[in-house]
Amino acid sequence: MSTENEGNEGNAAEAAPSVPPVPADAPQVPPEDAPPAASHPDETVTRQQPVAQAPDQQPAAVPVPSPPDPATAQTAAYPANPQYTPPPPPQSAADAGWPPPPPAVPAYAQQAHGGGGGPVWGPPGATHTPEAPRKRGAGGLVAAVVVAALVAGGIGGALGYWAADRNDDSGSTTVSASANPQDLKRDAHTVAGVAAKALPSVVTIEAQGGDGEGGTGTGFVYDKEGHILTNNHVVASAADSGQLTATFSNGKKYDAEVVGRAQGYDVAVIKLKNPPQSLTPLPLGDSDQVAVGDSTIAIGAPFGLSNTVTTGIISAKNRPVASGDGNGGSNSYMSALQTDASINPGNSGGPLLSSAGAVIGINSAIQSTGSSGQSQAGSIGLGFAIPINQATTVAQQLIKTGQPVYPVIGATVTMDEKGDGAVIADRGTGGTDAVTKDGPAAKAGLRAGDVITKFNDTPVDSGPTLIGEIWTHKPGDRVTLTYERDGKTATAEVTLGERKGDS
Repeated sequence: MSTENEGNEGNAAEAAPSVPPVPADAPQVPPEDAPPAASHPDETVTRQQPVAQAPDQQPAAVPVPSPPDPATAQTAAYPANPQYTPPPPPQSAADAGWPPPPPAVPAYAQQAHGGGGGPVWGPPGATHTPEAPRKRGAGGLVAAVVVAALVAGGIGGALGYWAADRNDDSGSTTVSASANPQDLKRDAHTVAGVAAKALPSVVTIEAQGGDGEGGTGTGFVYDKEGHILTNNHVVASAADSGQLTATFSNGKKYDAEVVGRAQGYDVAVIKLKNPPQSLTPLPLGDSDQVAVGDSTIAIGAPFGLSNTVTTGIISAKNRPVASGDGNGGSNSYMSALQTDASINPGNSGGPLLSSAGAVIGINSAIQSTGSSGQSQAGSIGLGFAIPINQATTVAQQLIKTGQPVYPVIGATVTMDEKGDGAVIADRGTGGTDAVTKDGPAAKAGLRAGDVITKFNDTPVDSGPTLIGEIWTHKPGDRVTLTYERDGKTATAEVTLGERKGDS
């Protein structure tokens, strides 16, 4: 129960005096020097308003004129709206020290609690609460080829649970703030607007192999038939005899199956077994038109934390990346989009979006100081995504035939990651010829020992770089290779051949 106004009935004049209190040592005015009574009625009323007394002090003697009309005096003693009215100027030298300063707290300050009629600074009855401080949140670069770690979330579930459990603080206090619903709307081109539109089309994928191995990754809706686009390494463990599930941002979970996967591209397509009718595919952008410095938005399930949104920019284009799982398998090569958006294990297969909300890449790998063997790498701002133009071509192949198609030059190159170019090997795999007879390279006049230094206008410094560039094209495309032989530079026009399936 509030006691703010208890005991104030009938004491309004004391709570808010209409004239300043008279100090105990106020100068005495002899009767013979007292000014004559004011002839103006209003002046008489003003000078006869009650005077507040200081605690434990006797009021100083002041001359009292003849009383006015009782009704007038009563009105003056108890005004309807008490207010400070300065006294008239001093009438003699004895009054030189009068009036004293006005009250320290002006009368209108009482407005916050229902009194006075002046302005109030701040919302009625509000108290000031200080705002809490806000919390912020070339190893491997060998000859310009990034040896990156795939970012599947093998331990995502466990760490996600740990984080949720640690955040359950029974001593916390929830503070609600009323707001105009109009203020909560976000423009469609803000990060919040893009995320709100994209999240319902992003899924968290859980892959469980027959041997119990598996992990967590991400995917996104590719079409209304229920196809989900993701990374090969996200679903590889469950491709043959495992179990796949896809969970949407609304919590609904669906069983899924692998339609096709391409190890070399690190692209896979899965399909929901009983897809809902309300699927909304994410719009696809043009990764060829992306520029360094463009804003990026990544969505995924880092360490099992589903529906996580991070932002950054395009840091580089056409970054040659050779990625693997750290165990010598699942190697893939790409001419990647590099971004500094935070990407961690579990983001794999998720969309990299432009500021307009279109998919420009599939998050696939990261470079990290902690990427080795069985350890789970973490983001240091070096993330790599498969350009969506390439991923779309692969996805269409997988949906149509269930297997990937790779463009090739018909020559085996050494996979050294450091050098001055891609060297055509002396012998191919299993002792075969390094240059395939009647293949594209042979028809263009290339031989074993030639060093390829350019692919069209892109410099080539190693075998992985060359493969990544070749795989950005399609079988049948004509390309120009610049190569060195016996210290001389030459060029060759090559029509790319094809290879079906992963060998």
